[in-house]
Amino acid sequence: MNSKMLGIVLIVLGALALAYGGFSYTKEETAFKVGSLELNVQEKKNVNVPLWAGIGALVVGGVLVLTGKKN
Repeated sequence: MNSKMLGIVLIVLGALALAYGGFSYTKEETAFKVGSLELNVQEKKNVNVPLWAGIGALVVGGVLVLTGKKN
C-alpha cells in the first residue's frame, strides 16, 4: 500500500471517528451449559474513540497525502 492510499484511509477513519465518536458491537457468550442444554447471553459493548485519535488520524493522513509518493 503506498503512502497516499494509507493517508486517504486514515483521513476517512479519522472523519468517521469524529462524526460518530465510537462504535458498538454485540458479544455472544455461553453462560450455562449442561449436556445438550445451553444458555447463550448477548451483551452489547460500546467502544469510544477519543477525540485526539480522530484528529490525529486526520492530521497524519493529510500529511501522508500531501507528501506521499506514488510507487
